[in-house]
Amino acid sequence: MERLATQAAGFGLHLAAAQLEQFTAYQALLLEWNERINLTAIGEPALIQQRHFLDSLTCATVTGDLNGRLLIDVGAGAGFPGVPLKILYPLLRLTLVESVQKKARFLETVAAELGLADLNIITERAEVLGQQAAHRSQYDWAVARGVAEMRVLTEYLLPFCRVGGHVLAQKGRNAASETAAARGAIAELGGAAPQLRPVQLPHHTETHYLVVIEKVRETPSRYPRRVGIPAKRPL
Repeated sequence: MERLATQAAGFGLHLAAAQLEQFTAYQALLLEWNERINLTAIGEPALIQQRHFLDSLTCATVTGDLNGRLLIDVGAGAGFPGVPLKILYPLLRLTLVESVQKKARFLETVAAELGLADLNIITERAEVLGQQAAHRSQYDWAVARGVAEMRVLTEYLLPFCRVGGHVLAQKGRNAASETAAARGAIAELGGAAPQLRPVQLPHHTETHYLVVIEKVRETPSRYPRRVGIPAKRPL
């Protein structure tokens, strides 16, 4: 994990020995469980550290210190970017949303094995959770890696944010075109103009993007629409 520590330092992020031990345990669990359920197509430890762990940690370059903040990771899958951010910021109040039960059980195992406190794992669809008072307009940050194109993703994420909170979407080469197409949806859902921050991982040719959207007014109560509709009929 020394390479991870060195590469994280290149983004201004410090990982202590105890945190590197947590990443080592996380990697071992990921490789073990990946033999039983499909968590990642990447099986090489060095690539896991770069493409999953480091890539997730780069979110901190726009969020800043998340200790004490409320963050919800929608479509968490194997835990990216939420779990690496929780390791980096132990006092982060993290909610992971994963609708696939097997993946949710993996996340529960990770939380237990790594000793991650103040971490809530919910097996539910974002469309359902976003209409619940316990989660709607509650979070400082709503994040997702992949999951859906931006018009759909903003309908999933913006309802979770408090006014003054932010959406953060990790995107690849199509970030600019997706975000441009989503501008109408973002405005309808209460978001300000999106900001794109390029991220270049070491020894990786493709530029990644962090798409950040501030929530400036409450999302209309009709959003998110019922399960399946945002993907079927994007705004």
